[in-house]
Amino acid sequence: MSATRVADVVPASVNACLTVFAMTRKGHAVLEVLLRRFPGLVAAVVVGRDAALDDDHVDRIVALCGEHGVPVSRHGDRLALRTPYALAVSWRWLIEPGATRLIVMHDSLLPRHRGFNPLVTALIEGDRRIGVTALYASAEYDRGDIIAQAASDVTYPLRIADAIEQVCGHYQELALHVAACLVRGEMPPATPQDDAAATYSLWRDDEDYFIDWTLDAARLQRTVDALGSPYHGAASLLSGRLVRIHAATALADVIIANRTPGKVIFVDHGRPVVVCGYGLLRIDALVDGVTGDSLLPLQRFRVRFGTR
Repeated sequence: MSATRVADVVPASVNACLTVFAMTRKGHAVLEVLLRRFPGLVAAVVVGRDAALDDDHVDRIVALCGEHGVPVSRHGDRLALRTPYALAVSWRWLIEPGATRLIVMHDSLLPRHRGFNPLVTALIEGDRRIGVTALYASAEYDRGDIIAQAASDVTYPLRIADAIEQVCGHYQELALHVAACLVRGEMPPATPQDDAAATYSLWRDDEDYFIDWTLDAARLQRTVDALGSPYHGAASLLSGRLVRIHAATALADVIIANRTPGKVIFVDHGRPVVVCGYGLLRIDALVDGVTGDSLLPLQRFRVRFGTR
């Protein structure tokens, strides 16, 4: 189900019928296109901080709204929705819409990857297609009727920052589709999901940054790429010290009689090559988990990477 193309002609007068809950680069991308293409449509914007990101784009969102004269509230403020529609983009918290019709943008192709951090999950799993779904909010998360979807094929290796930029275009496409319906005075039509085809993506916390060295090297390279900036980076312990792995390359396996995942088997120009459950992973960028200082070239050969 794809979003329809939006005409370049915008009505001269647009009612301010939409409140936008916006976070991260995705929320900023949506507001950029809505405020430019449909001036007057957005009545208010709500923002929230995300400590899990290096850059949550809140300051950029607030500045953008200021340029267009749109009032901004923050998560935690006392807020009563006064618009008939609300749009949630990359939002992390429960919204009580009351009489407002809430539309959610979710960065997966539902019903696949319902739940949390679906784009990260898609990249770790090696999905060959990523995208975004616009849907109506429902009592159970990510089960509402689908308004439209936008998607594109991907190849690996693929870093999360590049994947985010790719899906931002899909977010904008779907936002324009929804906005075009609203300015015509129409409620965007939607189709029920196929629950039998649903899969789920679990929530993540700090423990999920840690590398499981018993997995295969190709999956671990995708994991490192999926947890990079704007996230804090894949984590491990190096001789008991917290480290972050910002770049890695999967290498062909060798025969190891006493295979022990996590042990360094070679050092390639100062870069440790680590034994995995299958294959080898060369660590190309390694920093101290506290100071951020580079730990390459590796000073010791007989070291072990591990989890908590």
